[in-house]
Amino acid sequence: MTTKWQYLKRLPQRHPKLFWGTMLGAGGLLYAKVWLPITGLAIPCPIHTVTGLYCPGCGITRAALSLLELDVHQALRYNALLFVLAPLFALYVWANARKKRRYGGTLLIVMLVITLLYGLARNLPPWSYLAPTELT
Repeated sequence: MTTKWQYLKRLPQRHPKLFWGTMLGAGGLLYAKVWLPITGLAIPCPIHTVTGLYCPGCGITRAALSLLELDVHQALRYNALLFVLAPLFALYVWANARKKRRYGGTLLIVMLVITLLYGLARNLPPWSYLAPTELT
């Protein structure tokens, strides 16, 4: 008879993706909800630090924190790309799981193009509203 603890010990070997995905998620949650509020030490964006331009990922940590607080509107203001790429990434994972490599490759290209265009647009004056901003 296998106890729960024996099953949990074998979990990394039996389901490594589930185990490491859970560990990564737990680490991210600890970083976002414990480390940041206590220390205020966030990881700065190297592109924004060096160039002053917003990369496509600028504001994504703050967007994730806003989503954890169920503040979707503020999360959109920090980084709207998250809401576009998340469903596309889910489709990509689904396509790869179904062995539809052609669709998966196409989705990767589409996500890359969207990311590059978003990174460019958020630094141009007509689309400056895409820059990470906080609602007051």
